[in-house]
Amino acid sequence: MAVSKKAGKKVAPAAKKSGGQGKVAKADWKEGFKKKQVGVSDMTLLTTISNESINDNLQKRWTNAEIYTYIGSVLISVNPFRDLGIYTDETLQKYRGKNRLEVPPHVFSIAESAYYNMNAYHENQCVIISGESGAGKTEAAKRIMQYIAEVSGGQDSSIQEIKDMVLATNPLLESFGCAKTLRNNNSSRHGKYLEIMFNTQGEPVGAQITNYLLEKGRVVGQIENERDFHIFYQFTKGATDEQREMFGLQGPEAYAYTSASNCLEVSDIDDVKDYSDTIKAMGIIGLSQEEQTEIFRMLAIILWLGNVQFEELDDGNSKIADPDVTDFVAYLMGVDTSQVQKVLTSKVVETQRGGRRGSIYDVPLNPSQASSGRNALAKAIYNNLFEWIVSRINVSMKPRFASAQVIGILDIFGFEIFEDNSFEQLCINYVNEKLQQIFIELTLKTEQEEYVREQIKWTPIKYFNNKIVCDLIEERRPPGIFAALNDACATAHADPTAADNSFIQRTSMLSSNAHFEARGTQFLVKHYAGDVMYNVAGMTDKNKDSLIKDLLDLIGSSDNQFLQGLFPDRPDPNSKKRPPTAGDRIKASAGALVDNLMKAQPSYIRTIKPNQNRSSSEYDSKAILHQIKYLGLQENIRVRRAGFAYRNTFEKMVERFYLLSPKTSYAGDYTWHGDTKSGCEQILKDCGIAKEEWQMGVTKAFIKNPETLFALETMRDQYWHNMARRIQRAFRNYMRYKHECARRIQRFWKNNKEGLTYAQTRDYGHQILAGKKERRRFSLLSYRRFMGDYLDVNSKSPLGSELASACGIGSEHVTYSGRIELLVSKLGRSSKMSPRFIVVTNKAFHILITTSTDGHTRTVLERKIPLVSIRSIGMSNLRDDFMTLHGPIAEEGDPIFSCRFKTELVTHLLQLTQASITVLISPIMDYAKKRDKKAQVKFIKDERVLKDGVYKSHTVTVGSGEPPSSLSRPAAKRKAGIVRPITQGKLLRAGGPSDKSKAAAKPKPAPRSLPGASTPAAAPPAAIRSTPAPAPPAAIRSTPAPAAAPTTALRAPPPPPRAVAPPPPPPTKPAVPLYRAKFAFEGQDGEMSLAKDDLVELVEKDDNGWWLVKRNGAEGWAPNNYLELVPVAAAPPPPPPPPPRAPAAPITPSVSGGVRASPKPVVPTAVSANANAKPVSVFPGMAPSNGSATPWKKPTPSPTATTPASSRPGSAKPAPPPVAAKPKPPPPVAAKPGAVGGKPPIPTAARPPVAKSPVGAAKPAGGLGSIGQMDLSAALAKRAQRMADD
Repeated sequence: MAVSKKAGKKVAPAAKKSGGQGKVAKADWKEGFKKKQVGVSDMTLLTTISNESINDNLQKRWTNAEIYTYIGSVLISVNPFRDLGIYTDETLQKYRGKNRLEVPPHVFSIAESAYYNMNAYHENQCVIISGESGAGKTEAAKRIMQYIAEVSGGQDSSIQEIKDMVLATNPLLESFGCAKTLRNNNSSRHGKYLEIMFNTQGEPVGAQITNYLLEKGRVVGQIENERDFHIFYQFTKGATDEQREMFGLQGPEAYAYTSASNCLEVSDIDDVKDYSDTIKAMGIIGLSQEEQTEIFRMLAIILWLGNVQFEELDDGNSKIADPDVTDFVAYLMGVDTSQVQKVLTSKVVETQRGGRRGSIYDVPLNPSQASSGRNALAKAIYNNLFEWIVSRINVSMKPRFASAQVIGILDIFGFEIFEDNSFEQLCINYVNEKLQQIFIELTLKTEQEEYVREQIKWTPIKYFNNKIVCDLIEERRPPGIFAALNDACATAHADPTAADNSFIQRTSMLSSNAHFEARGTQFLVKHYAGDVMYNVAGMTDKNKDSLIKDLLDLIGSSDNQFLQGLFPDRPDPNSKKRPPTAGDRIKASAGALVDNLMKAQPSYIRTIKPNQNRSSSEYDSKAILHQIKYLGLQENIRVRRAGFAYRNTFEKMVERFYLLSPKTSYAGDYTWHGDTKSGCEQILKDCGIAKEEWQMGVTKAFIKNPETLFALETMRDQYWHNMARRIQRAFRNYMRYKHECARRIQRFWKNNKEGLTYAQTRDYGHQILAGKKERRRFSLLSYRRFMGDYLDVNSKSPLGSELASACGIGSEHVTYSGRIELLVSKLGRSSKMSPRFIVVTNKAFHILITTSTDGHTRTVLERKIPLVSIRSIGMSNLRDDFMTLHGPIAEEGDPIFSCRFKTELVTHLLQLTQASITVLISPIMDYAKKRDKKAQVKFIKDERVLKDGVYKSHTVTVGSGEPPSSLSRPAAKRKAGIVRPITQGKLLRAGGPSDKSKAAAKPKPAPRSLPGASTPAAAPPAAIRSTPAPAPPAAIRSTPAPAAAPTTALRAPPPPPRAVAPPPPPPTKPAVPLYRAKFAFEGQDGEMSLAKDDLVELVEKDDNGWWLVKRNGAEGWAPNNYLELVPVAAAPPPPPPPPPRAPAAPITPSVSGGVRASPKPVVPTAVSANANAKPVSVFPGMAPSNGSATPWKKPTPSPTATTPASSRPGSAKPAPPPVAAKPKPPPPVAAKPGAVGGKPPIPTAARPPVAKSPVGAAKPAGGLGSIGQMDLSAALAKRAQRMADD
């Protein structure tokens, strides 16, 4: 079987994290509070293994409505005979994407496992459902199809159509293939194997159904209190009036085939509703109305054939009791009436002499023979109709696209033992024997082979292999039961009784088989599920399974093409080849089924029937013990355990139980550095489990007793209870920290939210005029905000109240108010500018004038222009403030005025009208001076004019302004204030800022990735990737940045990226990195006070710009821009260098050719750094500094010139207080591209002492700690010193 998937939630079935790096799923505390299950959900964990203990566990769970139980990956299902509400969409979603160990046992879990394995491992899957009749096989198959249709995705209409068709096959085939029996109200009387085909995305693209052995004998007869196939009762009860008229249809009590067993109604079956579901399913499958009509015509023919009764004449021959019935049958079949009567009461016999045709006789039939012929015709029509429906379904569900994988669902008849067992039971039980053989081959045998493969010491478990029973039935040599039946049919084909006697004689040859006993006219077969006594009478005739020639000729004479199409293969009377028998067909079908199943990865569902009365409260222990025995559940558990009750891969063991060892976990994170096998061993040792209780295989860990697993699970649950106090304490600290942060954020937002709104409005205004109109310099100031209501109308100031009263706006909101200069034309005089007020509301543009009368001023409304009537706004392309509103035609014409805040006014007008007003910008402004008089105002640029526009005689002269493409000035940088770090509620650690005298706690181990996952090389910093620095040499440019490695770098640039090579062995004793305080720092509560040049050890880095450092055993927080890495003292003298080079060795010049480097041997792969190369920043977002100011300071120079250069821009913490000027940096060093200009990385381990390599020799690929290398940063520093000396 395919390896089960990793436990944990999946966002997408095939999704993987970037870089291929998986992490151990963090444990969930809620697991400790899950509902406790009754019994054990996996019976491999039973303490005592016996049929009785299995039965007790199943009974406990069944009584508690837990009907599903596992044996490893095998699902055991006990029929509840009631609706438990466990197949809802909500329940289905709980199993979606989950491993079977994460959720309780369920049929949805088997479906999820099959679907996941198909997508993950690209292997065909099959679900084999077995059990006796009434155990719930058909229901399980329906739920698997429900789950797959829900989770398989696909938005295409054709994919959804396939899903609908697959689900529609359930009601359709149940109607035609299921019936009510004594044991089951919906018993499958046929077998089917549904194959759902999927594309590479896991979407269903087609399906196919294979039918096995329909019990057609049920059409013509049933035992007391059983029923015919459901469709007959649905049809006779739910048919429409048109169908009743067409087919002469009556109720089921009117037909012999449906009423003979005296069972017309079933309590939990609604035949009328099921009939409508069947009609709907036919439509979904794609059956046309004509095809549906012909299907129901065939059913009517069968029903009326059953009502054909025969009377015995004086000579013993038969005659039709009611010719009207045969007349109606002939009408439905489309044949001659007399021919129907003749075929049903006589048969044609042809004699042969020496291979030549002899005489032909019409032999009359007695009533018994006539009834057999009538029944044979009815059975043949129904059997062929059923096969036609299945083939028609397959045509409709034919794959639309190419299929990649298949999921097969096998729903087949269960093992049957009746009082009278005949050929049908022999075939059914034979197929179940073949399925049991597959189960043994792929489960019990494979299970034991795993222990050999994993090299586990174990004791083999004995189990019954039923291959001997399969050979007894199907073998040809020596002949089996099917072969003996065929021989009997061939030698005594004329007389059924003689054929039966011949078969009895041949069964005596089978007595040598221990599983067969001949008992006169009966024989006994010892099946895996129990001993079954078969009755020989009629068995050979059922095996022949062929219609007589007269009946076939009758069908051939029909004018109904559909009926003729049901019998496409007519036997050739001149052929000497024996036609295949029913036994041959079922053996071939079973062989093909086994071949298909063996090609797929199987999942098993073993169903159990709790009682024979279909009761939801009765648990028949005796019957269930029998099923447990013949299903081989005890052997399955023993083989599954094989001395070890639980096994899983090392990775999943570590993931499940890593919390239990302090060496593999820290605060819920996985921290183990070794491989998974050693991690498993460490966990089991730290839990105190004896060595004899577990074994390590090649890929899996095995635990011997279930009590050990229970103990591990109990310790895992207890882990969360031990962590509860820590979580509570951490949460309270977090809430205090959160509240302080919230107060700061609220304070900042209250101070800035109004300004942000005004600034957004201003930005929109600049977008309106961008590139179209010259700007005034003061319009581009950074602190300019579009306040809108400059006359304070909304706040009801004295002037504002007067203006609001004059406009009559009441409580209407004012968007803009201000002063303008309106161009007023006088009769016979030149126009001149006159002051006005304007008030803009959501509805209108108001122009107000203040007049003086008798020494009293009064402001009145001069004009009101509705905003909806303003078509456009006219403006010039120069820097003047003139504008006009093109509104409705009026006596006053269009207002033309000068507004200092023209940009803001236009912005508000556009916002209020949803930008429906057009802004017209040109050197000439057109406007309506009066109702029918047009005028123009020209705008001329004159540098002599110092004002923003002088109007005279329809001409405005104005000086030059800022270019139209000018942008707003950036916002002025606020003066940096001293912001105290947030210390209240900080998640403090032991020995941290709250208790400086306390001994330092052990540093928290870093969480690690899942062992065994591929670890990609570290990506280079973003700044190096995006900086337009000089292109590095190919050898350096093509390699990723190495991971942190031991180094003793000075404050020189870090080494460049190198080619990846196998990492060196870890050093035995890592060095502790030290940092020096560049400036004095006065710490508050929780912080570390520093004096200049104090040395501290780094404990933890935080992304917000504060680091946790340790000094003299006390820990505290300090700003990282106050610290610099202390160069490690020179290592002890290395071994003597190699002999000096010959004097003739060439001296390699630098790239620039100006500075000489130390003599170095020329190596073809060596790369020489450019001594004059421009330094490259390693801070995110920095470009090459080239000796100038840092890029982020260029737009807005820092107000404090003495800020240390190492201050991190954009940090959450403030810049340090002013200090003395920082020391002059060392002389420029020839930098490797992409590695100069910033602080070196923090070393995590000491570099192993190595001998100095020859100066200038090529560095082998690898990290800084590679053996035989000299530290690159130290080499660069020495080289810079030599350059300075030269």
